[in-house]
Amino acid sequence: MRKVGIIGLGHVGATLAYTLVMESLVDELVLIDKNEQLAVSEQYDLEDAQVFLTGKTKILIQDYQALKDAAIIVFCAGQISALGEDGDRFKELEITSKIVEETAPKIKQSGFTGIILTITNPCDVIAAYMQKLTGFETSKVFGTGTMLDTARMKQAVSRNLAIDGRNIGGYVYGEHGDSQFVAWSTVTVGDQPLLSWNTELDLESLDEDVRAGGWKAFFGKGYTSYGIATCAARLIRMILNDSKSIVPVSAYSHKLDAYYGQPVVIGKNGVESFVDCSLSEKESGLLTHSIQIIKNGLDKLPFKQ
Repeated sequence: MRKVGIIGLGHVGATLAYTLVMESLVDELVLIDKNEQLAVSEQYDLEDAQVFLTGKTKILIQDYQALKDAAIIVFCAGQISALGEDGDRFKELEITSKIVEETAPKIKQSGFTGIILTITNPCDVIAAYMQKLTGFETSKVFGTGTMLDTARMKQAVSRNLAIDGRNIGGYVYGEHGDSQFVAWSTVTVGDQPLLSWNTELDLESLDEDVRAGGWKAFFGKGYTSYGIATCAARLIRMILNDSKSIVPVSAYSHKLDAYYGQPVVIGKNGVESFVDCSLSEKESGLLTHSIQIIKNGLDKLPFKQ
């Protein structure tokens, strides 16, 4: 049985739940939110939608014990209003870290032994904090990280070259935040390095387009949901299908002792291996800087075993 839990039914959690039901990706879906009436409403709405679908997903709500035999928990609880007008994700940390402190013991008490996927901002710090407070193996706790940022990079390159973004490879590394960077040394179009297609591309301008992409999606409606929920749904599919796919997520590096966005292989066991791309000297420096920002954020939090 394919069973997934979603903790936090805001814009992202609700969109993810809808996606999983519409695509019949799971047999059972457990929905949990601090607002019980919201969970009830989402359950009824999703059940109504299924009358016209070919698949059938059983919806359970507000029951941590129901997570015991789930394969995956997606943690996306938060308070987007704390983000502020400048888009600084670290402004959410005071609130979201406390939600982790409240939630992690409940996850452990439920007997859950699967994989925890975190979306909540600041993504890298929250993934690390969730792992510390649950005590789960680092391979079984990871964040969406720079997966969405990498999609935004592909969109930016696609617009500049007038080529479908699905033909563009490469990765955004580091923090899911302001210190992220495009590792241009990894970016390809088809099987060719990006600059062999166009040697006059302004990479700094493109890099800024990638960062601005999230803000443009956020500014008009005060949140983003479709892109990140699609990333989460794809990761769920990878895990359930043991696909061994390579994607950039916020995973723990034993070498650098930090969670940060980097390409890894995702399968039924979570993060199964790492993809070691050769970064340029400049990129390595940017990565060091980005990791330090993540560590500084984590150092501000109490570690309660």
